[in-house]
Amino acid sequence: MTDDTVPYKKLYRSRNNRIIAGVCGGLADFFHVDPTWIRLLFILFFFLGGCALLVYIIMWIIVPNEPA
Repeated sequence: MTDDTVPYKKLYRSRNNRIIAGVCGGLADFFHVDPTWIRLLFILFFFLGGCALLVYIIMWIIVPNEPA
């Protein structure tokens, strides 16, 4: 038997699709969507519940930058 496991995909903050910290760009790269949709979701969640800003700051601290 061979071990054909695919390495898992890692989440990084984007260096190219960056406006503030690259969190939304990194999420967009991870999920293969346009970064604008992720940014709109963060804005929507910010105005609906207010927790999006806290989540963004925590991800800014925890998620590493994309390797060069």
